[in-house]
Amino acid sequence: MSNETLASSKKLSIQAIVGMGVLTALVIVLQSLGSVIRFGTFSITLVLVPIIVGAALYGWKAGAWLGFVFGVVVLATDAGAFLAISVPGTVITCIMKGVLAGAAAGGVYRLLENKSKWAAVICSGIVCPVVNTGVFLLGCLLFFLDTVRNWGAASGYENVGAYFLFGFVGLNFVVELCINLVLSTAIVRILKIVKKSEAA
Repeated sequence: MSNETLASSKKLSIQAIVGMGVLTALVIVLQSLGSVIRFGTFSITLVLVPIIVGAALYGWKAGAWLGFVFGVVVLATDAGAFLAISVPGTVITCIMKGVLAGAAAGGVYRLLENKSKWAAVICSGIVCPVVNTGVFLLGCLLFFLDTVRNWGAASGYENVGAYFLFGFVGLNFVVELCINLVLSTAIVRILKIVKKSEAA
């Protein structure tokens, strides 16, 4: 490997470390602030955008790391009701939903980026909240079904499935999905700017 190639590789590595540091801090701040913004039962997840950006720029492992950080912050700020029921179930659900959402966003982006960056960003923006919410619901089914059923009955829902969709996470999911899709243009611009600076 030539000195020029080695220097270029070190520059990219430093830029990736700095970029991931900034995105990690952004995930922590946005989730900490977002825990007070609520639509329905749970807070809105604002951190999916930096997770998608990180996954697109640095790959699925970066998306998984950012998702892991997101899960840890959720545990620290917004999981009290579930921790009181099952600590292991809450930890598994919070961590896995973040990790898998970030990894899936990175995988989808890589799969589509050579065909269309717009399609890659939009599909990542759809997949990330779908996986995040889907794994959360799966965790609820595995670890908290009786509790969620009781919450649904107390809210006037006879069917736990209807409560899941309309009273529990439905509105949150729609808002998170809309945020990602609305910000898709900004995400593409961020990616272009970063790629240009890395190439310079």
